[in-house]
Amino acid sequence: MQAKPTALKVLDIASILVLAISTYLALFFAPTELVMGAVQRVFYFHIGTAWVGLLGFILAAGSGIIYLITKDMKWDRFEVAAVEVSTVFFFLTIVLGSIWARPAWNTWWTWDPRLTTAAITELIYIAYFMLRQGIDDPERRARFGAVYTLLGGVSAPVTFMVIRLFRSIHPVVIGAANANQEKMSMTPDMRVAFFFALFAFTVIFIDLIWHRLRLGNMEEKVEQLKLKVSM
Repeated sequence: MQAKPTALKVLDIASILVLAISTYLALFFAPTELVMGAVQRVFYFHIGTAWVGLLGFILAAGSGIIYLITKDMKWDRFEVAAVEVSTVFFFLTIVLGSIWARPAWNTWWTWDPRLTTAAITELIYIAYFMLRQGIDDPERRARFGAVYTLLGGVSAPVTFMVIRLFRSIHPVVIGAANANQEKMSMTPDMRVAFFFALFAFTVIFIDLIWHRLRLGNMEEKVEQLKLKVSM
């Protein structure tokens, strides 16, 4: 097993620090929202996890395109890493959103356009792993994954844009809302907590992707050894 790079060790420490700072900003620095109260503090992590979740799905689609062009397996490993990390983050997004929705909307779940597309997106990528595991040949598996993430990647921008295209009770955080939508206003201190959360989860996302890539490299070496033994 290769020793962990120094840069990755530094990134590990940085991830812990930015998560701690973001938690402090969300829980203590940002003021309490007048209407929703303390539960609004969930919003900072809710948006942060959603950001890296959707980002990873888009990056996976991009790496799938590059794999189809180059046939280089490192892009398949990156694709798997991006989908795996993003699927976890996006699941956290849905859970945190439900926690926020219970006092805000008086329900844990509603089939609002944003929530519906988010649930579909999560199921698409859970199915990705289930279907991928059923393919033994590495090249065939990588080709399937590339095409799947390319098609599945369409769900990420759709999930982001749906509340701007259709009537929704989900508030718009960034960008103008139409007459039927609620625009979430933030004080300067709230904006500090909000943008730092985006930064913090981006750092954590990069850190986890790097770890998953190292694991993917080891998995590939083990798979190659198994193929040699079976020949």
